[in-house]
Amino acid sequence: MDWTAVHRLWDKWAPDNVGSGQPLKAALLVNYDPTGPSRLLSTIAEQEGFRADPVELSQFVNFVKRNNLQTETFLLGPNEYLVTSIHENWFHARCMNTSKPSGEGVVVMQTAAFLLVAIYEGSIGSASCAVTAADQFANQLCRKSL
Repeated sequence: MDWTAVHRLWDKWAPDNVGSGQPLKAALLVNYDPTGPSRLLSTIAEQEGFRADPVELSQFVNFVKRNNLQTETFLLGPNEYLVTSIHENWFHARCMNTSKPSGEGVVVMQTAAFLLVAIYEGSIGSASCAVTAADQFANQLCRKSL
């Protein structure tokens, strides 16, 4: 794993996509190996706009590994999410307990070695922008074989 390349890609991508006025409210890059032993903990490779709790992160990774996306909910911070669409290498979920009038959502993309968690505020237009931003980063990781 070329961690320098991962950090360099993140440092170029995050300022243009995460934060006030950007498509994403927050983003996490989680080191993830779905074929690895369950005793190996996933670690946070990068995060922006969000401070993940290790226990919570472990529960989220277990949710992804169980692959019961349509029948369970998951937590990120104080928010509970329900998966609304599933695609080949990613899924989308909406926040069930948000206080934001326009709502909140998350896009989770899986690459060979990572889960990219892209959190956004808003509805359909915001979701499209979030998917585009997350897909750009995931494609960069895949081009570098990371």
